[in-house]
Amino acid sequence: MVLVTGGAYEELQTGGFGPATFDLLRRLVHQVRRAYGFPPPQGYAQWGDEAAYEVVLAMVTAKGQEFVTRCFTLTADQESLERVLLASIKNYLIDEAKKTPRGKLRRRIARLMGEDTAYRKSNGSPPRWALADHPEEALWQGDLDDLIAHAAHVRGVGITRWNHSGPTPKQTVHALKTILLCVLQHAQGAVREEDLAKVLESRFELLAPARVTQLFADEGTVAAIVEQHAAATAPDPTGTEGIAEDIWQRLSPNERLLLPYLDKDAHHAAQLLEVRQGHAALVLSNLKTMLRDALSLDSDPQAVAAALLRRCEEVAS
Repeated sequence: MVLVTGGAYEELQTGGFGPATFDLLRRLVHQVRRAYGFPPPQGYAQWGDEAAYEVVLAMVTAKGQEFVTRCFTLTADQESLERVLLASIKNYLIDEAKKTPRGKLRRRIARLMGEDTAYRKSNGSPPRWALADHPEEALWQGDLDDLIAHAAHVRGVGITRWNHSGPTPKQTVHALKTILLCVLQHAQGAVREEDLAKVLESRFELLAPARVTQLFADEGTVAAIVEQHAAATAPDPTGTEGIAEDIWQRLSPNERLLLPYLDKDAHHAAQLLEVRQGHAALVLSNLKTMLRDALSLDSDPQAVAAALLRRCEEVAS
C-alpha cells in the first residue's frame, strides 16, 4: 500500500528538501515499521512520531540529503517517489537492525533453525518460523506476553555460556532450541523472527546489562539467616553448599535477581526485571514454588537459603 501525500514531489521539483518531504519520510517510516515489525530506534521504548523523526534524522545524517534527491531523479510522480523512498527506508532499517544485539540474536537463531529440518521458514516478510509439521498457511497472531509466559514455564534449561561471536556452545544450542520448540508447539503456527528473539531474550535475559542489586531482608528473617550462617565459607560437611549450588544452577537469571526480594509484590518485581507485571508475577510465583519444593526436601532449609543469598551478594559485588 502506498501513501499518497501531496507536496513532497512538487517540493523536490523546486530543488528543496522541506517540511513536506520530511513529513513524507516520517509517514513512510511508520508504514515500513508496521509492515515489517522493526524495533524502535535506540533510546525509545516504543514507536511514535518522535521515534520516527529520529529515524529520519539518522538516515539523512548517515546518507546525506542527496539520497532523497537521488531517489527523486528515479521517479516520475508522487506515487513512484513514495515507492522508491519506501525501499530506501526498509533497507536502512534492515541495516540498522542487524547492528543491534537483538538483530544479532535474530541472525543466530535463524541460522540454528535454518540448519535443522524440524523448523521451516515461511515465505514473505517479515521473517517467520514454524515447525516443519505445521500447515504452511498457519500463522500465529496472539499476544507476545502469552509466548513469554509459556517460555517461562519451561524448566530444566539454562545458559551458562553466551558467546557474541564464533560457534554457539552445544549446551546453549540445546537451551535455545528447547524454548523455540516449546514456543512454536504452543503457537501452532509461524511466529515472527523478531518475536522469537524477544521470547528468548526474556527467558534467558540474553541482552540485559549486568545489574547490581542490594540485598533486602524478607520481613526481617532473611537478614537474620545470613547473619546466623555468615561463617559458612568454611568446608561444608553437611553438603549444604552443594544443595544450594544445585538450586542456583536451576534458577534463571530473572529468578536469581528476584531471590532476595521474595517479600515484594509483582509490581516491584516488574520494575526490577523491567518486564510487564503479568510476566513478573509468573516468574515470582514459579520461583517461590520451586524454592518451597526444593527446601522442603532438605534437613536444614535455613542454611541452604543463606547459601543461596550469599550467591546473590557475590553476583552483586
